[in-house]
Amino acid sequence: MAMTINSSPVLTGESAKAFYEEAERNGKLPTPRLSPEREAQLREYDRKCREFYHQLFGKRNG
Repeated sequence: MAMTINSSPVLTGESAKAFYEEAERNGKLPTPRLSPEREAQLREYDRKCREFYHQLFGKRNG
């Protein structure tokens, strides 16, 4: 969940203003992208994790 000024009780006054200004600056930056190689690694990791999970908790008497 993204933090907003309304969801944080400690952001008031100058803290809230600084938070807002930094968020505005960050919002204008380009979105980082994964390299195709890293994306493939993460997809493989996800596949293996799901496979492992299903081995542990999947249907027992298929």
